[in-house]
Amino acid sequence: MTPTDRVPATLRERFDAIALATDAFCAQHLNDEYRQLIRRALAALSRKRPSPLLRGQVNSWAAGAVHALGMTNFLFDPSQTPHCKATDIWSHFGVAASTGQNQSRKIRDALDMGQLDPDWCLPSRLDRNPLVWLLQVNGMMVDIRHMPLEVQELAFAKGLIPYVPGRQSEP
Repeated sequence: MTPTDRVPATLRERFDAIALATDAFCAQHLNDEYRQLIRRALAALSRKRPSPLLRGQVNSWAAGAVHALGMTNFLFDPSQTPHCKATDIWSHFGVAASTGQNQSRKIRDALDMGQLDPDWCLPSRLDRNPLVWLLQVNGMMVDIRHMPLEVQELAFAKGLIPYVPGRQSEP
């Protein structure tokens, strides 16, 4: 079962309308990773009580969702691939910058999103995200990738890291 399968029936139509709009943007400007992550965020918002998605326009939520995940994953940095400008988002969805930014802020606040947030990081960027690998071990912050394999396996078993780095083949 995927997170988007867990959208309450009462919000399914609203979720689908917003997701359809964000899917089109992702197909034109981003990639499938962004599409899936945005859908996951929309599903999480649909499960909030009361869901913020019930108020406001579909296009403003779509623009806000793309912007929120874009901020988290440095979409606006030209050195990143893919990348785009916030003005491209507002233009595509036909919303004012202030409207898109307000919806983006609501989403980031509701889902506790921040830059480099491991929960909202694109899967292809987990390896390069330092916050994924920093853990407290015996009171010290350590990069778990530099710890013994047994410690990595324990961290994975506890759900603290997405995989055991010591078992991955080197690039």
